[in-house]
Amino acid sequence: MRAEELWKTYCEKEKIDIDTPYEAWRFGDAPDKLADLVLKGIKTATASGYDLYFMEGEEAQLPQPGNYSVILNAKDEAVCVIQTTKTTVVPFNNVSEEHAYKEGEGDRSLAYWRAVHEEFFTKEFEETKTEFNGQTRILCEEFQVVYKTMDTN
Repeated sequence: MRAEELWKTYCEKEKIDIDTPYEAWRFGDAPDKLADLVLKGIKTATASGYDLYFMEGEEAQLPQPGNYSVILNAKDEAVCVIQTTKTTVVPFNNVSEEHAYKEGEGDRSLAYWRAVHEEFFTKEFEETKTEFNGQTRILCEEFQVVYKTMDTN
């Protein structure tokens, strides 16, 4: 199912204006694995490089509480709709154990989160020819699943 189709179905079911804005995207390096964690209710948070939004000219698209997103798998098929519930911006070294746990990856520890995300963010920032370090600002986003593709049956 395409993102537009899932969004239309969700809006009709919940009586939401079809023109309500939403983003369609997939998670970083392992979109299928991470989308599956979302569907299972394990992953309820994500993180992104805050300054990258400004470098890419996306300032107006910073995630905000109340925003909707359609999560895609590696084939760009829509798997669910999420709604952002909370956002905070902190230096990488200040991301909390609670946030790491809510991201639901690996053993859910802060040590695991830092190791995996340091590698991920280093690559991501290298692509923009900017340095990533412990003080790099990270946008921590929490969300809830509001609709799954299996709900369409």
